[in-house]
Amino acid sequence: MSSSSLFNVTMIVYMVSTCIFFAFLASRNKTIGALGTYTALFGFLVQGAAIGLRWKESYAMGHGHAPLSNLFESVVFFSWTIVMIFLFIDFKYKYRAIGFFVMPFALFGMAWAQLSLDSNIEPLVPALQSNWLMYHVITCFLGYAAFAVACGISIMFLIREQLEQGGGNAQAGGLLSMFPSIKILDDLNYKAIMIGFPLLTLGIVTGAAWANYAWGTYWSWDPKETWSLIVWFVYAAFLHARITRGWVGRRAAILSVVGFAATIFCYLGVNLFLSGLHSYGK
Repeated sequence: MSSSSLFNVTMIVYMVSTCIFFAFLASRNKTIGALGTYTALFGFLVQGAAIGLRWKESYAMGHGHAPLSNLFESVVFFSWTIVMIFLFIDFKYKYRAIGFFVMPFALFGMAWAQLSLDSNIEPLVPALQSNWLMYHVITCFLGYAAFAVACGISIMFLIREQLEQGGGNAQAGGLLSMFPSIKILDDLNYKAIMIGFPLLTLGIVTGAAWANYAWGTYWSWDPKETWSLIVWFVYAAFLHARITRGWVGRRAAILSVVGFAATIFCYLGVNLFLSGLHSYGK
């Protein structure tokens, strides 16, 4: 079986997991919620095996590099790390409803990669021929994944707050009973960002070291570098406002969503619409 076949299986499993989480919200059956989690775990393991197999296929073709070098591989890895962070939070806190707001991110990534992107394994361009590739990409995408989970949690927060303010408990038909409380959602948002922020920081540092190795300068204000710094400042502002100004609740949730939108533009928008030293990621 090829890695492409396993990626197809992964996409289907993530779609099934998302549907199960929807059924969990509709039925309020805890067994269905647990099934959604373990389905996501199965997809995560299959995808991990597919990533390892693609790495092996790269060596068999004579390229011999980690599957982190082009847009297809990065989207696949991003989806995988989203599920990784989600499963960590799910098994730790067991708020299953979060899955319905996070798994679609992973599903969309896998669907886009499998249905639209070029999946050919190509040799590395000279700028990527460095051990810094793995350090930089892994830390950045783990940070991005944590921000994706935080965004999903923030959307839950905003929905719950809107329903509560509108007196929508009855109209929601018990939906709110499946959501964690406002306070817990706010705390989970903060914890997810506290996971992502140091990882993004480490990703920027390793990227600067890699840039010095590849191009002879630590920082050149390339569009990707500039936008990664913007994303860093957004989340730094989130943490600063929370710790020193007591920003919690709605403002924190909105800033989390804005931060993830900036993250997506840094990751995809810069590569697809702007030219620069990171244009090989197209």
